[in-house]
Amino acid sequence: MSCPYFDPVAPRFAGSGPETAMLPLGDAWTGICRATPDQPWQPDHATLGPLCNLGYARGTCARFPQGDGPDAVRFAVSSEISNDRGATIHLYYVIERDHHPFAYGPLEHTSAGVQGAGPLLARQAQAYARSYLRRKRAGRGPERNIDAR
Repeated sequence: MSCPYFDPVAPRFAGSGPETAMLPLGDAWTGICRATPDQPWQPDHATLGPLCNLGYARGTCARFPQGDGPDAVRFAVSSEISNDRGATIHLYYVIERDHHPFAYGPLEHTSAGVQGAGPLLARQAQAYARSYLRRKRAGRGPERNIDAR
């Protein structure tokens, strides 16, 4: 689960490995903290990993808002449909508070962006879909013609 106030901008490093295998957005990301909307902040390296990329920063991060808001966001791929215009990825999101659902629903990722979400959730879903597609391409390996003899 990533922090619900984290705005992912770019992957922190390329490649798959044990250090990124289970990260909520599929990869480690750099980004902007939007916990205080009118005061965006660039987290340092020590903050990005354990707080921004993993969420549940309440009580640990000085910038995390007080109150009854969410603690973390997670995503999952429901299905992927490919056609001549590209891929459409159907996602589900769950925003959590105290490890329980706070809000949830479906999203749709296409080449035009993410449909069905507010701006910050859409950027997180975009990052997740981008990581998903990168991992999918990396796992495919070289194309082979199965009919060749």
